[in-house]
Amino acid sequence: MKFDILTLFPGMFASPFRESIPGRAIEKGLIEVRTINIRDFALDKHHGVDDTPFGGGQGMVMKVEPIARAIDWVKSENPSAWTIYLTPQGKPFNQEDVRALSSKTHLILLCGRYEGVDERVKEFFVDQEISIGDYVLTGGELAAMVVIDAVARLLPGVLGSDRSAEEDSFFNSLLEYPQYTRPFDFRGSCVPGVLLSGNHSAIARWRRKEALRRTLARRPDLLKKASLSDPDRELLQEILDSSTRGNERDAV
Repeated sequence: MKFDILTLFPGMFASPFRESIPGRAIEKGLIEVRTINIRDFALDKHHGVDDTPFGGGQGMVMKVEPIARAIDWVKSENPSAWTIYLTPQGKPFNQEDVRALSSKTHLILLCGRYEGVDERVKEFFVDQEISIGDYVLTGGELAAMVVIDAVARLLPGVLGSDRSAEEDSFFNSLLEYPQYTRPFDFRGSCVPGVLLSGNHSAIARWRRKEALRRTLARRPDLLKKASLSDPDRELLQEILDSSTRGNERDAV
């Protein structure tokens, strides 16, 4: 998959994509990440990319023309490239979006700055607006890194095992179960015995139950859209019954 990042600060991407899983994916040729400086598409001698907003107001707005030229240049190579604008006004990014984007072959990620972009950029060039959370960053660069990292790890061969992504949090709308490694006993807290039993079906059942328990406690909203089997519902009922008994004991 190819990622083209339209930004005013291409240097921000140098280190993150030399490290860890994304760095190895680039070395293997599984993904390609290219940064494109929007200033290179400004035609005036000062390479201006922003201006004051019509109607007045604080801050500056990124101009439509340099962005349009940059996107047109990328799309001259691949007209079907999917263009994403990273903005607090976008749809909240979730794992369903990640899966949808992982099926594409070429993403253009537009990183906003200042007070955002001229509305006509979105009108003519943007296919999707994404927000990574209900807060404001200084620009879209960090959000673009998040999107690339999340999408890349779903691509075949990027992770050490393709099953790793299937066991992540948010797969099938559930949070991931607790994980343990050595030592067995740390300050009196021991690894659950079932994980040492060698009984794979018991381990799978424990992990599923703990994923349901954690999701119920931390993100009950996810359960509403999770695809739960009959055994899942039985486990969930066990969790609810156990919680009810615990509350009754506390009340005595």
